[in-house]
Amino acid sequence: MADSEPGALQSLLPADPSTIAGYRLLGRLGAGGMGVVYLGRTGTGELAAVKVTHGDQADQPEFRARFRREVEAARRVSSPWAVPVTGADLDAPEPWMATAFVPGPSLGEAVGAHGPLPERSVRVLGGAVARALAAVHAAGLVHRDVKPGNVLLAVDGPRLIDFGIARATGETALTATDMVVGTPGFLAPEQAEARAADIGPAADVFALGCLLAYAATGRPPFGTGALDALLYRTVHDEPDLAGLPEPLLGLVRQCLAKDPAARPTAEDVAARLTEDAPGAAADWLPAPVVATIAARSAAMLALPDIDATTPGTDPAAPAGSSRRGFLTLGAGAAVLAAGGGALALWNSRRDGSGDGKTPAPAPRKTWAVGVLADLSGPAQEIGRAQERGARLAVERFNSVHRGKPFTLELKVSDERGDSTGALAAARRLTTDPSVLAVLGPTSDYTGIAALPAFEEAGVPLLTTSAGHHLFTLRGEAGGVPNTTVLRAIPQHFIAGVYLAYSATLQPRVRRPGVLQERTDDQYGWQYTSGVGFGFKQAGITPHFRVVPGRATDYRSILGEMIDAGIDAYVHNGVRSTAVLAARTLKQLGFTGPRFTGQHVFGPQFLKEAGSDAEGWIVCAPVMDPVQRAADPKQKPADRKLAQDFLDAHRKRYGTAPAFYTGESFDVVGLVTSWLATSAGKRPLTRKGLWEALRKQKYTGAMGGYQFRDNGELSGIGTFRYGVQNGAYTYLGPVPAEPEMPKKA
Repeated sequence: MADSEPGALQSLLPADPSTIAGYRLLGRLGAGGMGVVYLGRTGTGELAAVKVTHGDQADQPEFRARFRREVEAARRVSSPWAVPVTGADLDAPEPWMATAFVPGPSLGEAVGAHGPLPERSVRVLGGAVARALAAVHAAGLVHRDVKPGNVLLAVDGPRLIDFGIARATGETALTATDMVVGTPGFLAPEQAEARAADIGPAADVFALGCLLAYAATGRPPFGTGALDALLYRTVHDEPDLAGLPEPLLGLVRQCLAKDPAARPTAEDVAARLTEDAPGAAADWLPAPVVATIAARSAAMLALPDIDATTPGTDPAAPAGSSRRGFLTLGAGAAVLAAGGGALALWNSRRDGSGDGKTPAPAPRKTWAVGVLADLSGPAQEIGRAQERGARLAVERFNSVHRGKPFTLELKVSDERGDSTGALAAARRLTTDPSVLAVLGPTSDYTGIAALPAFEEAGVPLLTTSAGHHLFTLRGEAGGVPNTTVLRAIPQHFIAGVYLAYSATLQPRVRRPGVLQERTDDQYGWQYTSGVGFGFKQAGITPHFRVVPGRATDYRSILGEMIDAGIDAYVHNGVRSTAVLAARTLKQLGFTGPRFTGQHVFGPQFLKEAGSDAEGWIVCAPVMDPVQRAADPKQKPADRKLAQDFLDAHRKRYGTAPAFYTGESFDVVGLVTSWLATSAGKRPLTRKGLWEALRKQKYTGAMGGYQFRDNGELSGIGTFRYGVQNGAYTYLGPVPAEPEMPKKA
């Protein structure tokens, strides 16, 4: 759809509908030949960009086929840098599609208003868009319209939008052989010459090169003007790259090669743009652009209130919508969110508090706590530990209370570590009316995928292992806060801060090397952001290095860092690359302290790294209950709680508990403790349960638990382990502040 570029929200026209499906339309975001894009809001408050086709075109089979292909293409792409589809109806009289709303400007708007971006911003922009394109190509698609108007800017990175002319690789059907498809000035020579059979992923890379040149210089590399002139220059002339920063020049020239075979892949572009980019992406935009995003986000908070839900109607949100569709902004900006009125209405009816004539249902004799965990996938070691901890807590409740006033069950759903099936696994629990709260998820991305189920049903989700910031992070300047997740560990950014603080305990650390590897991209940059902040607090300047996840030449990578004078090493990445780093550092004779975080911690690191892991310090959000029970620094009452848990686990399973078992036992114990004190005093219901649990102050086998208003753990919750003789030795909690260098 050749829509007008997104800008200020425009008023609805008299002929515009007021609602589409479950979306209340608040204004126009743009319009074009295919239809209109509205800003819509669901009955639970989520904002979305709702694209509605023109009615006169919807009668044309070719048009419907194109729109269906757009929706299907967008749904096939899975990337944090591509805006996801949240709902669609392709068979409606006027077909529509909704995508997550990003209140930031397009790249075209930002450059037009504030001028070219600095080099680092261009690197982050290009790296993220290239990774989005890599996901497009991995799905067997070609975007074919990568341009400034199709890249939206958010404070946590850009987003690629509009798959209106995307095609499967090699597909030429529905496209005339002499038709130029794309936006002149940002299309490849094979597109300009309408060589449909030659248009593949390399065409998107050419357009990406044009995009990078535009972002860095403020002008398209083949100029502007008449269509024919633009197409001719694209095919025959060399690009105008004057003013492009020298470090970007070689890569952009390769992207703009006339021969598609001579261009790098999108994955290669992402690796080259991010490998040596210092720091993290959290502050990637210039201040004027950030101010524009903040102003638009604030304007969203002033939009009209949602109409009250009327009994007898069901304005349900389209499937898959959730607060994940909102843009999360940094400090001083806003997060757009709203509560679930439909769920509140359902709960009021379920509790018999409607018209006063319907009697309340008889008290339930059996309730349940759920577990959403990876029991058969890549993180099954943690998932099974979590299930065992939860089961012990439920069994303890039943043995103490003996069915009075009810019996508690444990209901388990295996999410298999598979994001594509996580939502269905979650709904097996949330659609069960007996389930009051759920322990889970085991990992970040299955949890993000499953989160809509918990938000729709109002079921509290308590996690002991998922640290991704989007579970709880909100703009404190406005919006409705998180009311779904309680996180019993620090988020990854905070864990990274504590990792840096731990490094400052080593007296000779003055020039630490920090490696961010991108196998798990979100984890890597969140940890690196925190590590950078922590070292800054200590007055220490690290040497940063960023490498793609597929990098294997660690001898060159770490050799460069050692040559740069590093005296310590911090690995922000996954276990497999930490093993590679451990082996390489030993081969290179590096003897400085080595640190890493949560995704490396566990027995597999010891097994795979062997003697190369000796001396490493690993910070993790879990305690060893054996060491806690024997720790003379703990209070006798706390040691007894740990010992009772150990005894119960050994009696039930015949072994000492694995890591994460104790924390899961405690978190479910927090739930059962509240249930025990509340049963009989008030009807048990999901409504209000998250807030009630959040206010609890609970001491369990692994320590105390208390939560902030946003659902984050209050306290440190991170512990240091040293690898000694092939095993983890508990070194104590991480410091709450850095150890400052002593003045000479």
